Amino acid sequence: MVFYKVVAVSELPPNSMRAFTVQGKEILVANLGGKFFSIDNRCSHRKGDLSKGKLEGEVVICPLHGSKFELASGKAISGPKIGPVRGKTPDLKSYPVKVEGESVMVDLPA
Repeated sequence: MVFYKVVAVSELPPNSMRAFTVQGKEILVANLGGKFFSIDNRCSHRKGDLSKGKLEGEVVICPLHGSKFELASGKAISGPKIGPVRGKTPDLKSYPVKVEGESVMVDLPA
């Protein structure tokens, strides 16, 4: 496991999320009431920027077509909605997160 410092705890307030590029990988880090999660930042449907989406509990909603992903696992819980049709979309990768001192650290594959 290789953990990289991504952000200071104080720079990511509770119930917020931000995109970061670490080791060439674009990830989303979310702070849900002091617990941190990390998944891929781009929606698996049309590569929407999830950091511009909406948090709903422990779920992030893509701003493009409304796909929903669990922040803890990256699992797609509902696909894109285009008109009256709701499609399917693949899951996203999730990454282990730890807080070390005042730093949020994310484990990314080498």
